[in-house]
Amino acid sequence: MTVSKKRNVGRPPKFQTKEEIQEKIDAYFQECEGEPFLDENGNPICSTKCGLIYKKPPKPPTVTGLALALGFASRQSLMEYQGKKEFADTIIRAKSRIEAYAEGRLFDRDGVNGAKFSLINNFHGWGEKPEPEQDNGRNMVALAEILMRPGKNRNIHDFEGNDDT
Repeated sequence: MTVSKKRNVGRPPKFQTKEEIQEKIDAYFQECEGEPFLDENGNPICSTKCGLIYKKPPKPPTVTGLALALGFASRQSLMEYQGKKEFADTIIRAKSRIEAYAEGRLFDRDGVNGAKFSLINNFHGWGEKPEPEQDNGRNMVALAEILMRPGKNRNIHDFEGNDDT
């Protein structure tokens, strides 16, 4: 009799622990801050016209940028990894930092359009128009009940749905 050992099938997980993924997330946000030129005392060098002078300029944090920094091939792959229970909170927190950045740009004249686009397309609950109300079939049920009742002199009020139910 042969005993088979259970073998894992498929690709091994990209990250073993939430601490491992958090380390990569922190490195991504650190990279987004840029790298300013420092004087001999280690203080950032500023110019009177444009503020800090950078060796490597800061860049806005994005969901796709985070996905690539974590080694995923796409933004969608990051979203799917977020579905793993052990990594959900860590990834949601990182995405919330990106959302907070984009939300802050709404108050900045130069960044408002990009921020709006990012918020609407990457984060739940952001949109230009309110979501349409769901009918849930109530009006069709009411219409069916009206049509099944006999009656000669029906008026338009018989066919209007009752919003109180």
